[in-house]
Amino acid sequence: MQQRIEAAIGNAIREATGRPAPSKLARALDYAVSPGGARIRPTILLSVAAACGDDRPAVADAAAAALELVHSASLVHDDLPCFDDADLRRGKPSVHRAFGEAVAVLTGDSLIFLAFRMLAAAASHDPGRAARLVGLLADHSGMPGGICAGQGWESESVIDLSAYHRAKTGSLFVAATQMGAVAAGHDPEPWEELGARIGEAFQVADDLRDALCDAETLGKPVHQDDAHRRPNAVAILGVQGAIRRLEDILSGAIASIPSCPGEAALAQLVRRYAERMTPVPQAAARAGGAGARG
Repeated sequence: MQQRIEAAIGNAIREATGRPAPSKLARALDYAVSPGGARIRPTILLSVAAACGDDRPAVADAAAAALELVHSASLVHDDLPCFDDADLRRGKPSVHRAFGEAVAVLTGDSLIFLAFRMLAAAASHDPGRAARLVGLLADHSGMPGGICAGQGWESESVIDLSAYHRAKTGSLFVAATQMGAVAAGHDPEPWEELGARIGEAFQVADDLRDALCDAETLGKPVHQDDAHRRPNAVAILGVQGAIRRLEDILSGAIASIPSCPGEAALAQLVRRYAERMTPVPQAAARAGGAGARG
């Protein structure tokens, strides 16, 4: 599965940079997606597609790569001086630190356009599914409930925490489960709850890591929630409360998996992600003896 994801992303980047093009921007595109971290969103997408039969693997591969490109674009934009002004991303200088702010803006924009170009090309395999995938990715990327909305909430004086988390983090996880289902010819609606629960769990885990880990461990700046006065699970629930909340969400995620041929394998995948997310903050909490913040 990882090989499918990397091959699809690599092909997209080569297509975008293979012709005469601005060399600095071309290098920045590759820099922004490589190395790619856990690739958790496209992995979930392909896992759902596999659970539903994966009868159009070329469509599923295009969907997985497009989702990861949009996610990478959001990280490039999120790190900009107008937002988090982050120096590090995935253990190396953020794109605007490595290439300059102007190129970073163009990099994020180019990755978004490239994502939709990939889905358009997938229409040659199944035009109906490709069209639905375009709509889903647009819905979960823009307004009113996509990652753009999530970023927009940070500019509001009063923040709806639930809506903020659903948009900023949860939206692309819902996109992952729903796009995986559509890529395999299934109805996306039953898959919304699973994506939403995984997204909420990921957000709580990220809040814990931001509060408890160091920059070297995470490969990006820490304590960003406090620095930017953003609402987060640790500030509201305390460390132990946030950990309990994380465990409850993950249990609910497994229970929410729709009936499908690959249901058992998908449940196993979610359990693996649960094990990956949960022990790190627990260990950090025990080591630091941390309690509630705020």
